[in-house]
Amino acid sequence: MDITQRRLHALERHIQRLERGIERYQARSEAITRQRVTVFIGGVVAFVAAGATLGQTAAWLSALVALMIFGGLVIQHNRIKRMQSLFAAMRRLKRDYRARVTLDWSGLPPSIADASRTHPFAWDIDITGDYSLHRLLDTCTTRGGADRLLGWLLASTPEPDAIARRQELVRHLIPLRGFRERLALKSVGRDGRHAEATAQKWDGQPLQTWLEAHTAAPTVPALTVIVLAALAVVNIALFILSSRGVIPPLWLASFVLYGALSVRVWSRFGGLFSQAMALQSALSRVQSAFAHLETYPHNGAMRTLCQPLIADRPSAHLRRIAWIVSATSIQRNPVIWIMLNLFMPYDVFFAYWLGRARGDLAAHLPRWLDVWYQVEALGALATFAYLHPAYTFPHISDAPTLTAQGIGHPLIPPDEKICNDFTLDGLGQVVVITGSNMSGKSSFLRTLGLNMALAYAGSVTDTAEFHLGLFRLFTCIRVTDSVVDGISYFYAEVKRLKALLDALHAPHDYPLFFLIDEIFRGTNNRERLIGSEAFIRALVGAASMGLISTHDLELVRLADDIPQIHNYHFREHIEADRMAFDYILRDGPSPTTNALKIMMIEGLPVGDSSS
Repeated sequence: MDITQRRLHALERHIQRLERGIERYQARSEAITRQRVTVFIGGVVAFVAAGATLGQTAAWLSALVALMIFGGLVIQHNRIKRMQSLFAAMRRLKRDYRARVTLDWSGLPPSIADASRTHPFAWDIDITGDYSLHRLLDTCTTRGGADRLLGWLLASTPEPDAIARRQELVRHLIPLRGFRERLALKSVGRDGRHAEATAQKWDGQPLQTWLEAHTAAPTVPALTVIVLAALAVVNIALFILSSRGVIPPLWLASFVLYGALSVRVWSRFGGLFSQAMALQSALSRVQSAFAHLETYPHNGAMRTLCQPLIADRPSAHLRRIAWIVSATSIQRNPVIWIMLNLFMPYDVFFAYWLGRARGDLAAHLPRWLDVWYQVEALGALATFAYLHPAYTFPHISDAPTLTAQGIGHPLIPPDEKICNDFTLDGLGQVVVITGSNMSGKSSFLRTLGLNMALAYAGSVTDTAEFHLGLFRLFTCIRVTDSVVDGISYFYAEVKRLKALLDALHAPHDYPLFFLIDEIFRGTNNRERLIGSEAFIRALVGAASMGLISTHDLELVRLADDIPQIHNYHFREHIEADRMAFDYILRDGPSPTTNALKIMMIEGLPVGDSSS
């Protein structure tokens, strides 16, 4: 059993333990429910019986005892339900991990990321989409974290300092599984109570928009609060004196003034509380996540990253806003709300404090959220490494080289994956890959591209060992036509290859690494061969290196005249009238073709294949 299988078996055992725990808590919850009903009925019976035989004192005493027992059961029941919710959230998390190891896409949250098809490589190598690298890696609970992770994967220019820093942080986070999982649970609500109900990522934009609006929104001046408070005191004093007949009912005049000023102020900030209450759940989630991040005993680079949270203690700021919003929720009880505001400027006072807290939070929240999003994205990379312990961190250097041992496709299930060794050393080199249909040419190009994207993001790669220089990646693999724009497949391919050449010739500190699949497949054999030869010659000796796959075996002859061109191939064989592939990359040009064989196996006429 390899290390990945052992990790998978450990996940299965953990899921089973959690399921047994959920069953135990469910049984205890049902038992306490029955006990609560019994205590309630018994309390009513005891109250009536004691009242009839022992008197009212005994009746009320029995009711008090029953109420205390019932209250204790309620507290215990709530604790059990919280634990049950926590176990359910942990089970969901472990099932998610299992789906990521086995590539069970139906068990993963839907993809939320998309990238332009004009991006240098995103569309071609499945960085985004329903069956994509980003979806496989994205364990973030926030939209900001998921977007940050996507930005790292889509970076068209590698940043060596950022890569080294992210590698260091990911290495630090890999063994901190408890920290990562606790943050995930905190980020969906206190102790994960809402984690089972929704897999939707938290979007901080509504909260940021509300905070940023504080500069344009009217605020309650401190002087207004003081004046209204003074008028409230005057109202009470005048009312007391008037009720005792000391003075005439002057309080009516002061009360009218107090009411008019209160209404005027209320008309300016009346929507403030409703907006804040609508964001109450978001504030709770942010506060819970920040509290975890700022109190965890970080060290090294992780402590440096989280220093803004450690120093500022943002959870305290959010707790203050949550308290204010909670205090204003009394509006939901109109009777009490009206009575309070008649005697004191209750709403005005809390609107003043909410405005101040809102302004303070608006000044700091973007910086705090940035830290949270970074930690989430780094945690996603760390979880990916944890779930795939055989994967390795790449060695990034300035040398223009790509050397991979045991490189595999991270989106192919482990039991179907074939890993290869590959080296391409020196600028100006071009590898031509030939092979039959379905032999693995396109998958190998994507294998290289995906692992390069992982390497530049700071992640582990699906390799036994990986040495990689700093390149700009550009691909031409999944070209599509456009009926809407009136663009044929061939013209779309020409435009893509022209964009590749433009990127190659653009002044840049880093060379280009290209991956081209089935070059010029959209035209006839003669023109395809002429165009392909010319394009390959344009790449030879340039500030680039890369691979081109083709069915045109005539192109392999270029290696006879041009030493910078190297031939590799994939091959197939026939087993029981079926095509079989081993997906092993071999040196040299392909010795076989299989188009006619496939047609013949499927019962299509092929004519005289010997001619």
